Amino acid sequence: MAELVWFKSSHSTNEGANCVEVAWQKSSYSGNEGTACIEVASLPGTVHVRDSKDKSGPQLAFEPAAWQAFVEFAAASSL
Repeated sequence: MAELVWFKSSHSTNEGANCVEVAWQKSSYSGNEGTACIEVASLPGTVHVRDSKDKSGPQLAFEPAAWQAFVEFAAASSL
C-alpha cells in the first residue's frame, strides 16, 4: 500500500480549533520514474484528485458517486 501523506486544512488554526487533515494516496498504477500519475484524497462528500508531480497545483473535486462511476468505467475500459 502506498504511504499516505497528511496535510492540515488551510482553514485550521494552531490554537486548538477544529480542523481536517487529508491523506493523499498515489495511484497503484504510478511508477517511481516521474511518469504521469495521480493522487486521490477522500473526504466526506468529496473526492479530490491532483497530479502527483505538481502537488501545489490545481485539484479536481468530485462527488463520491461521480468518482465511483468514473473508476468503474475506467476499470471496464482497460480490459
